[in-house]
Amino acid sequence: MEYFTYIDSPFNIREDIKIAHRNYWKALAAPGSWWTGEQRISIAQEVRNATACGFCEERKKALSPYAVTGEHEHSTAELLSTEAIDAIHRVVTDQDRITQAYIDSNEQHGLSPEAYVELVGVVVTVFSIDEFHRGLGLKAELLPEPTEGVCSKYRPKQAARGIGFVPMIPADGATGAEADLWPAGISANVLRALSLVPNAFREWYQVSKAQYLSLEGMGNFVKQDDRAINRMQMELVAGRVSAINECFY
Repeated sequence: MEYFTYIDSPFNIREDIKIAHRNYWKALAAPGSWWTGEQRISIAQEVRNATACGFCEERKKALSPYAVTGEHEHSTAELLSTEAIDAIHRVVTDQDRITQAYIDSNEQHGLSPEAYVELVGVVVTVFSIDEFHRGLGLKAELLPEPTEGVCSKYRPKQAARGIGFVPMIPADGATGAEADLWPAGISANVLRALSLVPNAFREWYQVSKAQYLSLEGMGNFVKQDDRAINRMQMELVAGRVSAINECFY
């Protein structure tokens, strides 16, 4: 099956976006560093469940996320823990109230920082692709069939705790197997956030640079030749979306 043909799109979609989406779907279906292919597909399904979860909606309205009790509208309990399902729903619907205490509590219940970071990488990338479809008035793409294999359990040795909720690779730590992480030597905390699981960063970045800008492209404050709108217009949209999403960054 060929994914992301965009034959029903009301607008022409650039080929690099189609390729980025197809490549991510292939990566999504494969075993990651800490989650199997089947679990990664389940995480993606929970992203979609979260957008229509009544419990999430009720909790979002509450003064505290702990002020209400209930159960998420989910469909993956046989593959994902309660903590993992809750983390997915929180990242989608209530991310601005995630705290260090929440991350630490999840770790005590078996959701390690490494597994959490890979989970977040899947959530934000799948959600970005789904929102791209929603913006075009298209149905979300069918999720791929998972492929078999084992998780690598790879953790970069230079990752360390610092200003974030989870360990990250230092700005000057993209060396050895991670030498490719910061193209042109450009880094930022928002990029380092996924670096505890380098492949989570790599997979997200390939989609991000197609839908938004590459790190090298950040230095172009006028307009890229392959973009339909100029940089000022792009940042206006990005700023508005961030404000609506209550991005504290």
